[in-house]
Parts: sequence; C-alpha cells; structure tokens
Amino acid sequence: MEKTINQKAWFLVLPVLVLVAFSAVIPLMTVVNYSIQDTFGNNQFFWAGLEWFDEMLHSDRMWAALWRQLAFSAIILAIEVPLGVFVALNMPKGGVWSSVCLVLMSLPLLIPWNVVGTIWQIFGRVDIGLLGYTLDKLGVSYNYTQDTLAAWITIIVMDVWHWTSLVALLAFAGLKSIPDAYYQAAKIDQASRWKVFRYIELPKMMGVLMIAILLRFMDSFMIYTEPFVVTGGGPGNATTLLSIDLVKMALGQFDLGPAAAFSLMYFLVILLISWVFYTVMTTLDKKGM
Repeated sequence: MEKTINQKAWFLVLPVLVLVAFSAVIPLMTVVNYSIQDTFGNNQFFWAGLEWFDEMLHSDRMWAALWRQLAFSAIILAIEVPLGVFVALNMPKGGVWSSVCLVLMSLPLLIPWNVVGTIWQIFGRVDIGLLGYTLDKLGVSYNYTQDTLAAWITIIVMDVWHWTSLVALLAFAGLKSIPDAYYQAAKIDQASRWKVFRYIELPKMMGVLMIAILLRFMDSFMIYTEPFVVTGGGPGNATTLLSIDLVKMALGQFDLGPAAAFSLMYFLVILLISWVFYTVMTTLDKKGM
C-alpha cells in the first residue's frame, strides 16, 4: 500500500518559519554584516573582511574567557549530572510523596535568572546574608567580592542549586518508563543494586540524560545573568565568562565589529561541542553502554 503524502501540513509550519526568520535569521545576518565591516557612526560602513576574526583569534582576553567558560561548564556537568541521577534514583516512584518531591524539585526552575542571582548575592554577603554571616562567625574566610575561590564556589553552588532539579526530573522520567517486569527479573536473578543500575536503569535513562547534558551544557556555556548579578565578572576578571566579556565588549566599549566576530565564534564553539556531545552519547546509546 502506497503511503499518501500530504504537503499541506507545511502551511501549519509556515507561521513558525516566518517567526524564526524575524527573531533569529535576520538578527544573525546583522551580526554577520557587522563582523566583516567597520563603522565610525552615521550608518557608514567600511569593508574589514576577516580582520575582526583574526583579532579575536589572537586575543588573550578572549582565550582567557573561553578557558574560564570551559572550566565552569565542565564543573557544572561533573556535579549536576551525577547529583541529578542520584536524586532521581532516591525519589519515591509513586504516591503522594512522589508528587510532593516533584513539586519541590520544580520550584528552583520557576525562579527567574535575575532573581536567582539577587538571592545568592544577598545570601552570600558577610554583613546581611545568612551564608556569609554564618561562615564569618565560624571563622571561615569567605568574601565572594574579593576572593577568587569564594566567587567561583558561589556561582557554582548557585547554578547547582538552580539547575540540578532539571537533570533530576528528566532522569526520573526515564526511570518511570522502566517496566516493573525488569526489576522483578533482576530480583529473581539476585542482581546487585549496582547491576540493576548498570544494566537496567542507566540504559533506559541514556536518552533523557543526553537531553539533560545538552541542555545543561548549552545553558551553562551561555550563562550571563546569574554570575553578572552576583560578581559582575569579578573580582578582577576571575568570573568574567564569555557572555559577560562579550557584553562588556559590545555595550561597554562599543566595539561592534570585534563583538560581532566574537559572538559568531562563540556560537560556533557551542554548536561544535554540542555536536560532539550528541555524537558520543548517541554512539554509547546504540552500543547499549
């Protein structure tokens, strides 16, 4: 039986394509335009070619921000993914307590990013913040505005508090899809807890974990609001991540050409690393871990 192909469905997708064109493609083309030209105002542009890209590739400032960004994303993934899976494994699988846990885990995700930054900015202050005041009374030297290590710990703990719930909820959804017959068979075979996790739960979670890792990587690599509100990129440039450095360049210094080239390279790095993550995890999923 020949399958009927109905091309009329494209008319339903057309409004979305038009919206994406105005909200994404046209601004992207504007950035590309600025990245290959120079301007001194009055809407007068001069051809610059690849000059801005070459300048960014040889910029110590950009490379320093890139390494800080990679370190931040790597630490975030190393903490949030295992922690989210651990939380999901220990959540009740049914009943009232399961619903309570799901609601509680969802609460941090509902808080706007700027509010999260403000909460932790106040929470960590030595004079009025509960965390900063308590640590100060215990004799622990903690000042995220002056100490580099304290600043990094603050923004990392803040991100873990804010986004681990996402990984936990996705992992929990993967666990809920496992039939009870799998656990019953493992019980009959007297499989250990580790083997149940290794051969039953983890393979079933690989699909959602791939989504969780991709989402958390892209979001952590593009993070701006929370660390900017808490530290402003300081002390010095210690927490000046790529997004903060880009905004400083574009809006603070008004270097539109270098900022445009910077943003395109930023986009390509995210695209490349996301593709690597997707390829590796898809390969592992096909091999059944």
